[in-house]
Amino acid sequence: MYAPSYSGGAKVGSSAPEPADAAVLFDSVTDGLKHLYRQKIKPVEELYKYGEFYQPIMSDHDFDAKPMVLLLGQYSTGKTSFIRYLLGRDFPGQHIGPEPTTDRFIAVMHGNEEKVTPGNALAVSASMPFRGLELFGNGFLTKFQGSQLQSDLLEHLTIVDTPGVLSGEKQRVNRGYSMVGVCEWFAARADMILLLFDAHKLDISDEFKAVIEVLRGHDDKVRVVLNKADQVNAQQLMRVYGALMWSLGKVFRSPEVCRVYIGSFWNQPFRHTENEKLFDMEMKDLMRDLRDIPRNAAVRKVNELVKRVRLARVHAHLCGHLRKEMPSMFGKEKKQAQLLQQMEDVFLKVHRANHLPVGDFPDVNKFRGALSAHDISKFPKFNKELVDAMDLVLSRDIPKLMEQFPHEGHYKTGVADKVAAALPPVPTGQQQLTGPPTGTGDLYDSTRVQAPQITGPTAGMAQLALTGPSEPAASAAGSSAWDGSAPTARGESNPFGAGDGGGAGWAISASEKSQYDEVFNTLSPQGGKVSGAAVRPVLERSELPVGTLRKVWELSDVDKDGHLDGDEFALAMHLVRSAVQGEPLPAKLQPNLVPPSKRGTVPEL
Repeated sequence: MYAPSYSGGAKVGSSAPEPADAAVLFDSVTDGLKHLYRQKIKPVEELYKYGEFYQPIMSDHDFDAKPMVLLLGQYSTGKTSFIRYLLGRDFPGQHIGPEPTTDRFIAVMHGNEEKVTPGNALAVSASMPFRGLELFGNGFLTKFQGSQLQSDLLEHLTIVDTPGVLSGEKQRVNRGYSMVGVCEWFAARADMILLLFDAHKLDISDEFKAVIEVLRGHDDKVRVVLNKADQVNAQQLMRVYGALMWSLGKVFRSPEVCRVYIGSFWNQPFRHTENEKLFDMEMKDLMRDLRDIPRNAAVRKVNELVKRVRLARVHAHLCGHLRKEMPSMFGKEKKQAQLLQQMEDVFLKVHRANHLPVGDFPDVNKFRGALSAHDISKFPKFNKELVDAMDLVLSRDIPKLMEQFPHEGHYKTGVADKVAAALPPVPTGQQQLTGPPTGTGDLYDSTRVQAPQITGPTAGMAQLALTGPSEPAASAAGSSAWDGSAPTARGESNPFGAGDGGGAGWAISASEKSQYDEVFNTLSPQGGKVSGAAVRPVLERSELPVGTLRKVWELSDVDKDGHLDGDEFALAMHLVRSAVQGEPLPAKLQPNLVPPSKRGTVPEL
């Protein structure tokens, strides 16, 4: 096995190459990448002090970390509301308001219990991928925290909320840490970077411009979201979009600007609805991108490691060339100053001598600044054997590794379907709706997208329940509450019995309730209730418009707890079926629609 030396210019322990079939020893792409990094890349980085010029040395936890989504933008552009929209609920430590409310970096992660973990604890935790943040010191770590909560989406993603980038006079205030440096650290590890703009705040401050500029090299990750687009009419939106594209073109210094999504990502009705169809399509594309993040996690790790190897190779050649240019005895300080001043010429010589791609070279000014803190005469000589071994990672090892796992395209097997269910559903055809599923009591907001296709036994039962059977179905075995004699919450007899028990009968027949119970039980109720995320795909198969389905949810969630029990679910299915048949929804529940178990338990009923 290849065992490189860590001393400068020393002979490596063994010149024997690794076996060509080494990849068969790995359990996954991630395991293979960790092995290749430890054996062939990390020695070069440590030898030439890569971590002091660019990014810190990586650990196994950096490879094992869940995919990360980084949100950036000026204050009050809707970053925190966007996270709340995706999760469908509040998260610990969130603050939402028109003023600059989020004053710290928040890593929103999955946890068995809701809690907030301070930044210093996260940075020293061996199981967290944040150890590299220690280099920013206590000034930053006091403004960093982890927010943990139970969420299906967060089982597969980590979302990072950031403070609003300052503008105007405020950007001259010292934060106590480098905002640009921290954003650069997160950007290097993020799988997607979302730049959020408010339709009324298109100006790009100096600090925001500096943040965007450090995203160069991560262009494939960057997406732009024009949020709160419903606050302007169609004509104004056209002008706003044009102004945003013009501003982005100047900052990115490229004729091709990254993808811009237009929408309004919160659970409030649209103010201007003439662009609703456009918002639907934009939502579809953004949700698809988010859904595919875990699916492509392994490929993303390979891509990031390849970029790192290319930069490390150039860095080794630069350090070796600079060391060779230094005198052996006298005039070292003068020569170093001369090399720093002529760094552009040094880059050109290294490029020509070694035929290295120009695009692999670092920013010359940043490299000069980092190099000025080092004594070039103490750099190790160029170690060709180490660098050649690292080159094999690109030319041989990674291609063979990917051949071993041609189907590993996501973080865990089957995760794509789970993420798709946790996210607001992605449109696949006609435009439907989405919105926060739990915690707010309002399943459907006014943004519409198509529900994912339901497969398996649930699909057939849901379709049957929505459209109705061709002939009366036999009553299936259900809960004892529907055996025709069980008392209701008010002590009345079952409404499906011979009499009305002194109260109004229920509009849902016993056979309908039996069908709805079958569908309800397939949704894995917890504590006798199902969340909005579980209910949503079933109801959306009706292809009813946004307003109708929102009204269905409001009427069905009788106790306003953001969940549906068996009776409330049956009511929702009944109302959807009626709407599909062209019947108008009632403004409020009539007595015969109120589930018997809810009569007398909710004051307004």
